[in-house]
Amino acid sequence: MPGRWPVPLGVNLLLGVLGVVPIWLLWYFASNWPLAALGLTQREPTENDGVLPWLLIGIPVVGLYGLLWWSANRPLRRGTTLTPRTYWLLSTAATLLPTVVLIAL
Repeated sequence: MPGRWPVPLGVNLLLGVLGVVPIWLLWYFASNWPLAALGLTQREPTENDGVLPWLLIGIPVVGLYGLLWWSANRPLRRGTTLTPRTYWLLSTAATLLPTVVLIAL
C-alpha cells in the first residue's frame, strides 16, 4: 500500500483545477472586506454591490466545492498509509498548486 499516495495527489490536482474559481472568490472576498478593514489590502474602488452577490454566487460555489473536495478526500484518506497530517497537507498543497501556478504566470 505504500504506492497508494499518487492517486490522492492526482485527484487533488484535478480538484485544484476546478478549485481555481472558488479559491479566487475567497481571495476576492477577503481582500475587499476583512483584509481591507485591517489595512492589509486596498479595497477595489468599484466594489459597491453589497452582500447579495455573495449570498447568491459566492456561498453556493464555495460551499459546493468544499463539499466536493471533502467527499472526495475522505475515502481516499482511508485508503492510504500516510499519517493524517501528511495526507491533509499533501491534499491541500496539491489543491492549491494550480492556483499558485496561475498567479505565478
